[in-house]
Amino acid sequence: MTTPLTPDTLTVAQAAARLDGFTLIDVRTPAEYATGHLPGAVNVPLDRVRRALPEIRQAAERGDLLVVCASGARSEKASGILAAEGVPAATLAGGTDAWASEGRDLERPVACDTRAVWGMERQVRFTAGTLVLLGLVLGLLVHPAFQLLSAGIAGGLVFSALTDTCGMAVVLGKLPHNRPRGTDLEGALATLRGN
Repeated sequence: MTTPLTPDTLTVAQAAARLDGFTLIDVRTPAEYATGHLPGAVNVPLDRVRRALPEIRQAAERGDLLVVCASGARSEKASGILAAEGVPAATLAGGTDAWASEGRDLERPVACDTRAVWGMERQVRFTAGTLVLLGLVLGLLVHPAFQLLSAGIAGGLVFSALTDTCGMAVVLGKLPHNRPRGTDLEGALATLRGN
């Protein structure tokens, strides 16, 4: 049985000073990754971290891991998953947003479809807001029972905040625009294996 570890959180300056010594894992969706990521980062979406655990463990045996996302929330979750499995990993405070806001360069993969895609948090806010408005409008114009849609979304948002999970983000992450062609998990796993 592995002893759970406590993941470290690094500032942008701390991460930049040691960037060449890290294996960088970006846990955002492939579409978000394609819009720009830390130099040298490989894309292993959060919902695939458990699937990639053997390769991530191999990479951790060769050196330090730094897990990154847009704001730090998903990378914290991923680092927690890894820590529970005995794989040490640090996370970047503020994620790629903080990295870019400090004027640091981001790489954009040539092989990926680089259409402008909103970040996952923005997609969730837009979808939730649209569903709430739809429920209210249909409730006023068609039948009051449609207001239950708004109540359901509100309840889901409260549950999401209390549990620090987001079912809507999981569903949105599976949509085609969040999984562009050219992003391939097997390539990321080969990189983590050191091939």
